[in-house]
Amino acid sequence: MSNIGKREIIKIVIAIGLKLFFALFALSIGILAFILCCNQLVVVSTSSSIVTVDELKDNDYDCIIVLGAGVKNGKPSWMLEDRILTGIETYNKTGAKLLMSGDHSKTDYNEVGIMKDYAIENANIPSEDIFMDHAGFSTYDSMYRAKHIFGAKKVIIISQKYHLYRAIYAARELGMEAYGVSADLRNYHKMPYYKFRESIARGKEVIKLLFKPEPTYLGETISLDGSGDVTND
Repeated sequence: MSNIGKREIIKIVIAIGLKLFFALFALSIGILAFILCCNQLVVVSTSSSIVTVDELKDNDYDCIIVLGAGVKNGKPSWMLEDRILTGIETYNKTGAKLLMSGDHSKTDYNEVGIMKDYAIENANIPSEDIFMDHAGFSTYDSMYRAKHIFGAKKVIIISQKYHLYRAIYAARELGMEAYGVSADLRNYHKMPYYKFRESIARGKEVIKLLFKPEPTYLGETISLDGSGDVTND
């Protein structure tokens, strides 16, 4: 192969490499712009619906949805404990039923059971006032099931503030009137990581809510007018 032939091949390879680089760069910029737009949409459209317990005025809420988080050795994580405590405070203010929604995908991992036991043991809340959604595997699943399994129409959602925006947005897009109460009662480890992960999750949620697929599990309907003990396992 002549030197001229080698130079032409090198030029072609460089040209292709540059095109791929700029294509990937443009794609990255597009993805970043999409994520930023979704974050703005979710946060701006829901921020006015995040209130304090004292600011809750109505008493006609169908339920208080307490979203699950990690548990270990039979105890809630700090983040989850603060959600439960805030849920208890909100229950005492409104009298609405509690809906503990979290992950009970394994026999040896039961977020909602631990959440319910904590509320009963530490606040003497009647067991019949606490429902459990054992298949709240994600924020989307929790909101979908609150609407379609438990028949909720007007809800209060309990979580940390960074998470509430997406939860309220999902609840509204699924047809519920939703408000949020922040459970930020202390500083949490890895919060910068949680917020970064949440910014990506908002983009995914916006796309998912365009199609509204069924959650991981559905099942028979459960009336919030009855006893929460029907959800005991």
